[in-house]
Amino acid sequence: MSMNEAKERAAQEMAYCNAILAKSNSGILHKILPAHGLVTWKHYPEKDVYDPVSGAQWYYHCHDNAELDAEHGHFHCFVRPDGKDSEPCHLIAVGVDAHGRLKRLFTVNQWVVGGKWYDAETTNQYLERFNVELADPDFLVNRWLTAVLSRYSDEIIRLNIERDAYLASLKRPALDIMADRTIEILSTFEIAS
Repeated sequence: MSMNEAKERAAQEMAYCNAILAKSNSGILHKILPAHGLVTWKHYPEKDVYDPVSGAQWYYHCHDNAELDAEHGHFHCFVRPDGKDSEPCHLIAVGVDAHGRLKRLFTVNQWVVGGKWYDAETTNQYLERFNVELADPDFLVNRWLTAVLSRYSDEIIRLNIERDAYLASLKRPALDIMADRTIEILSTFEIAS
């Protein structure tokens, strides 16, 4: 299968997941968030989703200013390269609106998500391993998120390269930058509606 065919298939999978959820009067966020009592900064689901076969991991959360922004919250997507006990590598954050529609993809500084910091080349090598094939918390959400990372793999690769270029442009020690809480988002790709 060519790269273009793979991207088209991923786009179809995203559309299929959304269509099934809509037909069921549901949506991506309905499947993972509580009906009442949403708590900002809390991970949803409470225990991050982790696929032991691929090492893929994700969680969703929203910030205090979610209602002011078009973005409700975002999925943080990782791969644990050497299994559950290894440090996670943050691949990308996937921002969505209150209806679960894609808004943007972005990279974050190391202090935001913790884990081990990998350069863009290494991070991008792990991207194809992001595949969540689990029934919980919801099979369609897992398939949709897997498809998002596949469909937008070129953009994610570019964002990780831009992330590293931005950090290098700051001309400060890497450890200092990665702990600097005034530097949060490093690169962004807005998704047209």
